Amino acid sequence: MASWLVTGANRGIGLALCRLLQARGDRVIAVCRTPSAELQALGVRIEAGIELTSAASLDNLATRLAGVRLDGAILNAGILEADNLESFSAESLRRQFELNALAPLLLARALLPNLPAGSKLGLITSRMGSIDDNGSGGYYGYRLSKTALNMAGRSLAVDLKPRGIAVAILHPGMVATRMVGFSGIPPEQAATGLLAQLDALSLESSGRFWHANGEELPW
Repeated sequence: MASWLVTGANRGIGLALCRLLQARGDRVIAVCRTPSAELQALGVRIEAGIELTSAASLDNLATRLAGVRLDGAILNAGILEADNLESFSAESLRRQFELNALAPLLLARALLPNLPAGSKLGLITSRMGSIDDNGSGGYYGYRLSKTALNMAGRSLAVDLKPRGIAVAILHPGMVATRMVGFSGIPPEQAATGLLAQLDALSLESSGRFWHANGEELPW
């Protein structure tokens, strides 16, 4: 029985990941600010009250997880604030960067004592962080933060390979969540594809940028 930690677990893709992992018999540690009724109904271990952009909150989570062995961690929490050249603000850029890029990197480092050789780290990013794939512009905060997360994931893959930890940089697809106005594929479909990529992940494929459907994406 494997043990997995999932952030942003109270709804959307995170909730779907928790549900699928539990259904296949894995232990789940669900991290969120406030648990939803749907998450509570799963009966998984919930670590609530965690604000991922707070250093003190990350320290608190690390204390709660002391001595817990993880086979994998899926860092899924994120935000999207729609903007364009005329409307973006420095405050919005900072909010998105802090949660989408900085928080996963800091949490990945905090979880290193819990991740032994053979474990896996999944970073849920977006193809909107691809420089080559950007043909529509806009979404400055989201694009900047996801590009930064992609680079962090690539560096983590290099730095964690000697420790035997593999890193997947994963785009879930356009998923019908509150973030995008519930337009796209069902969260369960995205979660199924994401878990398939994580199950197939190895040190040889570590640090590559994948769509949940198995397509390798351009940087």
